[in-house]
Amino acid sequence: MERIKLNLPEAFTFNILLNIRITDLNYGGHVGNDSFLSFVHEARQQFLLYHHYSEMNVEGVALIMANAAIEFKRELSFNQQIRIWVTATGFDKLGFDFYYKIEVLENMEWLLAGKAKTGMLCFDYNEKKKISVPARAIQKFMAA
Repeated sequence: MERIKLNLPEAFTFNILLNIRITDLNYGGHVGNDSFLSFVHEARQQFLLYHHYSEMNVEGVALIMANAAIEFKRELSFNQQIRIWVTATGFDKLGFDFYYKIEVLENMEWLLAGKAKTGMLCFDYNEKKKISVPARAIQKFMAA
């Protein structure tokens, strides 16, 4: 079986801290894949807010997720603290990628818990079509 292998960028520009809630756990007693993706969504939203954007307004255009990939590295449990690093890269005419490095605090040390990538397209919901990435957004994301 072929496995997903994500190569993370060297530099990350933003991070958030979260605690694992009891509702993040699955029947196996650890964080479920759906919750892991929810952590990524939260980190992306916080990254956008930091830049005074939302998924519905990045310099006047919206974002829509085209794809997502997760590489799990470590089991996460209730009440652990995680740190999620975010950066935007791979800009082309219509979209770009967000990369995420998820770390967990164990014994006073941050350990890699997972890697993720979401491919984002710029989208006009009124016209139902893809549109160009605003140059100002690229500048802001790359300057962070």
